[in-house]
Amino acid sequence: MRGISAELRTTSDSRVEAWEKLEYGMFIHWGLYSEIGGVWKGQPVTKGYNEQIQMWANISEEEYLEVAKRFTAEHFNPEEICQLAKDAGMRYIVLTTKHHDGFSMFKTETTDYNIVDRTPFGQDALKLLADECQKQGLKLGLYYSLVDWHQGHEFDHNNCNEIPESIEKIIVEQLQELLTNYGPIAEVWFDMGAPTLEQSKRFKQIVREYQPDAAVNSRIWNNQGDFRTLGDNEVPSVPLDGAWQTPASIYHSTWGYRSWQERKDLTGKVQELVKSLVKVRANGGNYLLNIGPRGDGSIVEYEADVLRGIGDWLERHQHACLDSSATRFGTQAWGEVMVKDQDLFLYVLHWPEEGELRLPGLLTDVKRVIENGTEEVLNWRLEENDCVITLPSKPDDEILPVVKVELSDKATLIPSSTVKEEDGEWNIHKEDLDFRHSYKDQGSYFTTKQTVVRISAYLASQQEGKATLTVTGKADRDAQYRIQLGDHLLSVTGKQLTNGSIGPIHLSANEVIPLTIQRAESSYKGEDINLEIDRVTVKRAK
Repeated sequence: MRGISAELRTTSDSRVEAWEKLEYGMFIHWGLYSEIGGVWKGQPVTKGYNEQIQMWANISEEEYLEVAKRFTAEHFNPEEICQLAKDAGMRYIVLTTKHHDGFSMFKTETTDYNIVDRTPFGQDALKLLADECQKQGLKLGLYYSLVDWHQGHEFDHNNCNEIPESIEKIIVEQLQELLTNYGPIAEVWFDMGAPTLEQSKRFKQIVREYQPDAAVNSRIWNNQGDFRTLGDNEVPSVPLDGAWQTPASIYHSTWGYRSWQERKDLTGKVQELVKSLVKVRANGGNYLLNIGPRGDGSIVEYEADVLRGIGDWLERHQHACLDSSATRFGTQAWGEVMVKDQDLFLYVLHWPEEGELRLPGLLTDVKRVIENGTEEVLNWRLEENDCVITLPSKPDDEILPVVKVELSDKATLIPSSTVKEEDGEWNIHKEDLDFRHSYKDQGSYFTTKQTVVRISAYLASQQEGKATLTVTGKADRDAQYRIQLGDHLLSVTGKQLTNGSIGPIHLSANEVIPLTIQRAESSYKGEDINLEIDRVTVKRAK
């Protein structure tokens, strides 16, 4: 029985594919709020993220500008920042060019409310960082908030302000500046606000015009992004389809610097974030991990140590996490699986008490199993199509142990949900289906909803022949659906899909045959398939 490829590809879009290859980057939240450091009028401000402290402490713009007068940023060192990113294994940096406070961390002709004109530092921080990124071979991304309290937005605890024409004009002009003055841009990271569909399309078109290779995140809203940005620190609980990213912070309670932030258990924090990185990467996502420098531009020593700790783990397990791909093995009870070339990497998030690790459905012959980062060869055996590995009594790596399975060829598998033929039929029930999810929104953060974009099943076919397909359930009657069964591809309406049989379709022999149903054409990435399946029957033609 021939299985299917274990490697899970996510996109055929060259722009998005180039962005996906960045895999792991540094987010930097730095602005006037960093100088405030979470303390206003001698009292810690414990509500809300510190980068939004102007709202949470109800600071007037006049008082906020007094902060700008002492923003000397004398320890802002782009060379040090870029080197730390590289030490951490990161490949790009995203800087907050303008947060909700409206204070620009770059030179802009639209307003003097910026770091060059209003602070003793008097330099374009973005330009300094952009030049250093190019020098050190890192890609550059731009964070840009669609909320702007300086330009007239009211404080809104949900940050879902609509964008009037006056603010739209400023956004357009500032985007043009950002996209033309700082070299190649890999990612434009919009945030919050509630633009109209026309505004989202306009902002995206500006990015396309000036930086055609830049990937745009979904917080441009109205489903106009190239990739979906998940919620803060979110690790998905369901399999996702398409390109996506998790923005992560070292402390979940803030992104901007807080002087009173509790910082302890360095090893535990490194372990926590390595596990988060692995879960995101093993499920096909990119990981953007934040640091919050102090107002003087210096990097918090604890944060630098955390990032270097992650980098040390990545160095010990080269190619195990970065430059590897997600797989169809999915999340296991003990952890995650990735693949590179003819090697599988098993991340043991939960060391099994019974001392054995089971990888189900592996078909490719195993050459050797080792605990990665060591030369300790591990015993293994096959139980039907399961590879069962005997683990040592305790792991070698205290942060996150990795088991490397060296194969004789590219990894193939039989998915655990594969349905066998009985009396010339495959009866596929809801529990046998693999649902792949995405997201859609109606123009703001709190309108984001999870969707189903692809439904798959797997059939074990012993002999060649013709078959028909019947789907029982509810579909969008007028929508066009694309059905792929093995190499056979066809398009039907929702009415045709759930009314009568489809075929005949050719089945090959001695092979696991994937069946996939999705929209033939989507209005946007993440559009729901609008298909409820009760049962699928594949029946051999007589």
